[in-house]
Amino acid sequence: MNAAGIGVDAGSTVVKACAVTAAGSRIWQHVELTEPRLEEQARRIAALAREQAGAAPLVATGYGRKLVAGAERAITEITCHARGVFAELGSGGTVVDIGGQDSKVISVGADGSVRNFAMNDKCAAGTGRFLEVTAARLRLAVEEIGAMALAAAEEVPISSTCAVFAESEIVSLIARGAALEAIVRGLHRSLVARLASLVRSLGIVEPVALSGGVARNPAIAAFLAEALGCEVKLPEAPQLMGAYGAALLALD
Repeated sequence: MNAAGIGVDAGSTVVKACAVTAAGSRIWQHVELTEPRLEEQARRIAALAREQAGAAPLVATGYGRKLVAGAERAITEITCHARGVFAELGSGGTVVDIGGQDSKVISVGADGSVRNFAMNDKCAAGTGRFLEVTAARLRLAVEEIGAMALAAAEEVPISSTCAVFAESEIVSLIARGAALEAIVRGLHRSLVARLASLVRSLGIVEPVALSGGVARNPAIAAFLAEALGCEVKLPEAPQLMGAYGAALLALD
């Protein structure tokens, strides 16, 4: 296949790659967990992209964007997620990108450009890492906790504002006999409360859309919609939005 643009999103948790046609349609994609030797991994994935999609221009984004060999440009994930979600949903608004190490709220204009943004990069409690750590402590797969949170009949509030302290709080709750499902629901509610606060600090401009791998967790979208009092939209492939936006920017 011959692509017109390739994007590589070298994230802290997952590396994503995407290729698009001149019309902006995705024709190839690749996802794998981030390895300790990210520079070697990024080089391999960039080579794979060119092997699969042809010698198209390549734009890198994400935490390790400067390590992607052969990229014509390195562009921030803020710009790339905004571009990807705008192309997917066809409108501006507010993009909530929940990453493994940080979360971002991006205000997107009617032309797809970034108007403003706010970021949580100081504490894991508002990120995907929060769910990974706490799920591991509960001996649960991170893929199953969203459905568990939605199905829970009760909810135990998690008051800690730090991922480390939240883990200690979970230990205490288990010792007191709290139901596992109620703890999981409380964890999701705690994370969403931080996200909602970040969204309000920037100002809610609808439509609100989720981006990033954590967006695949059904409880996050449901609880965020409840907290903000508006619909929260999901792109078809939220985890790919950074790489998709980078590929679209490669067309410029």
